[in-house]
Amino acid sequence: MLLCASLFLLIFSGFSIAYAFEPIPITVSGTLDKIIFDGKWTHEFEWKASSLNTYSYDDEQQIVLRSAHQGDFVYIFLDAITDYHLDELNDHAVICFDTKNDKTAIPNSDDYCFMTWLKGKDNSVYNGNETSLSDNYFQKISNPIDFVGISAISDTNDRYTPIPHPSYEFRIPTDLIGRKSVYGFYFLVYDGHLKKSYTYPENIKLENSNTIPNPNVWGEIYSPDKSLPEFDLPILSLFLSTMLIVYLTQVKMRNGKINYK
Repeated sequence: MLLCASLFLLIFSGFSIAYAFEPIPITVSGTLDKIIFDGKWTHEFEWKASSLNTYSYDDEQQIVLRSAHQGDFVYIFLDAITDYHLDELNDHAVICFDTKNDKTAIPNSDDYCFMTWLKGKDNSVYNGNETSLSDNYFQKISNPIDFVGISAISDTNDRYTPIPHPSYEFRIPTDLIGRKSVYGFYFLVYDGHLKKSYTYPENIKLENSNTIPNPNVWGEIYSPDKSLPEFDLPILSLFLSTMLIVYLTQVKMRNGKINYK
């Protein structure tokens, strides 16, 4: 029994460390293939069939994240609903995926980041490269086919506020990041007027607005309708049930109550 209790405590100790941040659930959608990619919430129902997470920061700024997956893409919408100063080509957003969720101290080839600027005509894709000393071990690569990263100023169709503010839309091909039930995940939204970056996980210290932190401080985004990573609750329940059966069997054997006939 002591062994079971020790293993139980050990598992939950690791569980709490691994999930010091709040993982983001991402839903499956049947409508996001109809999105009009113009950088904003275009009509009432456009991003409605997606997961909702709202992040509030110490200075009362707020970022809304909508996320979903459908077919061959992951869809991300970032809405900087309290940024009322529109700094074109300066305000920007970055999203990153650690496709193996191995949380390495140095970015490597399974790490991808996607960047777009407010009303910018171009966007950028970066891939981790542990042999490169430039750009914090990320190198710019050619944009993958069907990737979308676009930003615009919101209008009265925005779901959260009619006051104009920057918003960002992304469509990420699963051919690039793979089909996983859980990814390491990070986002940054930069407010050019305040010269401040707002991130998930929150309160990550950055050297400047163009710095991408190492994957070992990123959070996670996961699909609840698929298998979860190591030490997820179904596996934990199965493990504890197995340990209980082993324990009861040992007790019965000691009491001479096992009949092998």
